[in-house]
Amino acid sequence: MHILIVADQHPASLGGVQVAIRQQRRFLERLGHRVSIAAPALHRPGFVTPQADREAIINLPSRPITRDREYAVSWPSARSDRELARALAKRPPVDLVHIQGDFWGAMIGLRAARGLRVPVVHTMHNHVDAGMRAVTRVAPVAFALLRLWRSLALGRPRAPVSTRARGVWRYLAALAAEADIVTAPSQHFAEELMGRAVAERVLVTPTGVDDDAVAAVRALPRTARERPRLVWLGRMSGEKRVLELIEALAEARLDADIELYGAGLLLPRVLERIEAHGLQSRVTVRGPVPHHEALVAIRDADALVQTSVGFETQGLTPFEAAALGTPTVYCDPRIADDVSARPEWRVRDSNVTALAEALRGVVSELRAAGPDGLRVAEGASGSLFQSKRTERMLEIYDQAVSGR
Repeated sequence: MHILIVADQHPASLGGVQVAIRQQRRFLERLGHRVSIAAPALHRPGFVTPQADREAIINLPSRPITRDREYAVSWPSARSDRELARALAKRPPVDLVHIQGDFWGAMIGLRAARGLRVPVVHTMHNHVDAGMRAVTRVAPVAFALLRLWRSLALGRPRAPVSTRARGVWRYLAALAAEADIVTAPSQHFAEELMGRAVAERVLVTPTGVDDDAVAAVRALPRTARERPRLVWLGRMSGEKRVLELIEALAEARLDADIELYGAGLLLPRVLERIEAHGLQSRVTVRGPVPHHEALVAIRDADALVQTSVGFETQGLTPFEAAALGTPTVYCDPRIADDVSARPEWRVRDSNVTALAEALRGVVSELRAAGPDGLRVAEGASGSLFQSKRTERMLEIYDQAVSGR
């Protein structure tokens, strides 16, 4: 089978969706399938597409949209159609389009599927409503502009859209109306999409953790420490609640070491808050690191701290933590339900004081248990691996291609 994946961002850029796409491609290719990935060309300084990726990745015309040139936009247009068609003409016929994006990638993918006359599987990764409300005060205007953009790029939806869908959910419903199968990376987000009338039926297809990477990292010895070590990973932006974490650490005054991995618009403010609260001796900002180093940091930690609430459609790091044996402190109980690995801790409320109280309790338990006393059992994570997730995805592809 030849699967064309179309995404909002280049698979080599930073982000959980990009990790999911890279893993999906690798495990599908192991089973003998062909995967092509169409995405905006990456403008990161010094980036060159690795030789091993050149036959798989189709770089669409794009413009950078962030200061660090990590992310870009490709306009759904006749030009992008031509570039994609030209690249596909040199490859075997496409059997299915798998859209793994919610913006320009979705529109480009639907235009391609129309031209190729092949079925569409659409995985909706982003909680667009929560994300936009977190970054702009005029979210309803942005939602209206998205609906207009979709209409200009695609025209009328191929199937009726429920009148119950409102705001940005109506935009997503218009995209879903053209898919043969709609999926979501978690049960809680699938339920939200159905509850918001985006689609009547949404299948759950979680991103799996990398079998090989986890096996290699899990075999590494954990470093010696004098006190518990907590780790936080993610994009430093408002919806991830990294500033709330700093405030909670200032309030809790933990006898523990905390490492923050990632970057983003809030990084300067994070550094300022750490200094203002005098936390430099306990809180270290490591910045963005390759995926392998992130996994090593999770494995070495005594606990992962997950801080976002109501935003993540899956939240991959707690799944990776469970597979690596590291328990998680959850601010979002829905993610905790999806991972379902013990031990775990759940913050009772979304405010800073509740997080501070929870962290104090976690550190107390970790100190009492010792460096290897509180770990997730290896056998508890078998269903989380990408090899199992790929088997499920192939079943869904077969359903779409056969029309079942």
